[in-house]
Amino acid sequence: MIGSLPKDIIEALFETIPMEVSVLDKNDNVLAWNKHETRIFKRPESVVGRDVRKCHPKKSLDKVEKIIGEMKAGKREKATFWIDLCLEGKKDPHKIFIQYLALRNNEGKYVGCLEATQDITDIQKISGEKRLLDMK
Repeated sequence: MIGSLPKDIIEALFETIPMEVSVLDKNDNVLAWNKHETRIFKRPESVVGRDVRKCHPKKSLDKVEKIIGEMKAGKREKATFWIDLCLEGKKDPHKIFIQYLALRNNEGKYVGCLEATQDITDIQKISGEKRLLDMK
């Protein structure tokens, strides 16, 4: 990254970006997440500091372990998938786009994992163009 950001700007940035993120350290412990009150996959604050294996459903745990293991070994940089999910208060299922991204330092060493989740239901409806400040 070029330049540096003050802590208050970093926090505002993570609460403003149009996706949920969760961050793991190199030992697979949950460090932090954003959008706590509005998350698709809600979790209690007590998850901070816990092993990620204790935060995933058993049916997906082997896949999560495989992805993280491959990232640590340098065999994978990301895993991308999407699911249809019924969200609270919504009539129809929403398309949820999820990526696990390896976090690496300047030397390329694995330092953790970023999980990015985004409801792309409305994005999938986009067609044509809408230019900057176009009020259509």
